[in-house]
Parts: sequence; structure tokens; C-alpha cells
Amino acid sequence: MNDLKDLTNKIKKFRDARDWHQYHKPKELAISVCIEAAELLEKFQWERKNTPEYIASHKQEIGEELADVMIYLLLLADELGLDVKDIVEKKLEKNEKKYPVDKVRGSDKKYTDYK
Repeated sequence: MNDLKDLTNKIKKFRDARDWHQYHKPKELAISVCIEAAELLEKFQWERKNTPEYIASHKQEIGEELADVMIYLLLLADELGLDVKDIVEKKLEKNEKKYPVDKVRGSDKKYTDYK
């Protein structure tokens, strides 16, 4: 079976055992993604927090925030009936056309700057 689907089912089992599905509507899940992403961003907020030493010593905390983001993303995709693998693959295909290697390799320009 698909690892993402297995993981999503495990998350849903945790959620459902606590009767939290009633609070997990798309809007609330999207809000939660943003809140948890902000908490992840906070781990890198100041320059001193961008050193390899800082990151290495805070990897567990960073991982926990990243997990929170992923949990809400997987629940949101499930609630909307979206297959994560499928939508990511389609987005990558779209980006392949939008950002051709020969034009963007090593560049941080937006696609509108080289079109």
C-alpha cells in the first residue's frame, strides 16, 4: 500500500479516537497549516538560528514542527479528496515546463523574469 495513505490513515485513527474530526474542516485545517508553518519558521527566525550547529542541536524541535505541518497537510488533502502523490507529481510536471533547466539552473529569478 502507499506509504502516504498508510500514514494518513494512522493520523486519522489518532484523530478519530479523540473525536476531533468535527473540528477538522478544510478552513480550520488550512489555518492550522499556516499556524504550524509559522512555528516552524520561528525556529529559523534570527541569523544565529541559521548556523549548522544551531540546526543540529535543535533538529528534534524542528522535526516536531515539520511533523505538525505535514499532519495538517495530509488531513487537509484527505478531507478534500486529493491524492498527495498525484498532486505533487502534477505540480512537478507543471514546474518542469515553467522552469526549464537550461534557463534557470543556478538562478533565483522568477519564471516571469526569463520568459
